[in-house]
Amino acid sequence: MAMMRHSIPTVGLLVGAALLTALLTSTPAVAKKPVAVGPVIQMSDGFRAATQAADSAIKAGNVAAAQTQISGLMPVSDFESYVAAGLRFELAVLKVDRQAQRVALNDMFKTSSVPKGDMPRLRYIAGYLSFVVGNYDDATAQLDYARTLGYDPIDASMLRADIALRRNKAKDARAYVQEALARQRTAGQPIPAAWYDRAISMAYQAGDWTDVGALYRERLSHYDSAGEWRTALANYLTAPGMDAQVQLDLYRLQAANGAMASERDYQAYAQLADKTGYSAETKAIIEAGRSAGKLTPTQAVTAQLMKSATPKAAKEIAALPAAVKKASAAKDGSAAMAVGDTYFSLAQFAQAVGQYRLALSKGGVDANKANARLGVALARSGDLAGAKAALGQVTAGNWANVAGFWSVWVDQQSRKTAFTPVVVTPAS
Repeated sequence: MAMMRHSIPTVGLLVGAALLTALLTSTPAVAKKPVAVGPVIQMSDGFRAATQAADSAIKAGNVAAAQTQISGLMPVSDFESYVAAGLRFELAVLKVDRQAQRVALNDMFKTSSVPKGDMPRLRYIAGYLSFVVGNYDDATAQLDYARTLGYDPIDASMLRADIALRRNKAKDARAYVQEALARQRTAGQPIPAAWYDRAISMAYQAGDWTDVGALYRERLSHYDSAGEWRTALANYLTAPGMDAQVQLDLYRLQAANGAMASERDYQAYAQLADKTGYSAETKAIIEAGRSAGKLTPTQAVTAQLMKSATPKAAKEIAALPAAVKKASAAKDGSAAMAVGDTYFSLAQFAQAVGQYRLALSKGGVDANKANARLGVALARSGDLAGAKAALGQVTAGNWANVAGFWSVWVDQQSRKTAFTPVVVTPAS
């Protein structure tokens, strides 16, 4: 599993106010007046001149000149040792040498001149650098130290997750990622897509499909392109124990999002519709795939499906009036449920809504499935508020996950509707 990328403060932010003051001001060789946040600044004129030259070389990106100046530094006081270590750190940053950065930080910690306000952040950075160079015990110790000093950014939780992964402690790593997501939510901050991906991958590996679904739905509520929908649904469709009817409604959702992107998508959807007995839908899917240029009339699997589904679709439609009468007179709602499913497969959503409501009123049907299908039919017919209410009645099993995914779609459609501009026709 790929590690997360972590960022650390760059040149200038690390060394702190005391060092910058020492480098950029021209105070006397010995300044005995203490600064507010740091130690007494004591530097000789020669040392000060060398540090200024090194700082200028670093800012100019001149590694060789900076190296020469820094190598010639001969600190004789605690503060000069701190300044020299800080410059070695900045040079290491310029050279992208993580090991040298970590050594320079350690040299800074050996002095008593690190400003108290900088120490918590520097300890965190030390933890990150120890992680990068493979010293996970020290990385953890530095992160713990930073936390005791009051510096525990949310990124630290993700860094701890990476440390746990490097130690093959997947369960601990997942807990840290979950902690990071929870902290980000509490802070009211957007969660990066990469964090969701990490959490989803861990839930997938743990076989926690409830969490996989929940995380994908949360991710889609923020990142909702057609490609994101396709990825989420394609991955969730691999969950074990999912029956064909549930899978079918997820393919329907993929199509509703314009996320049918390949021959495989159309073929799999068509095969599933055929398997569940909806010939007219099978035919419609294949026709849509051909129209989109993803299927061709000579594509073997769908060509055979088309051949068999076409006459069956005609019979399916012709049988509907009698099926409606039978459902109306039936003692329970199973017949109405079946008629509702047929109407749904024909994209006659308003008629499907009536049959699903009849089925629920008569009873004897899977209420979770009936409410899920009712909610989807209401959504597709334009009743978004009614759809949300019906989908909210689905509380258990895979149908709850179907309802959850469709609820995200309903929310998105509601937002689009809310921002649809009103066009006022000018008076004639």
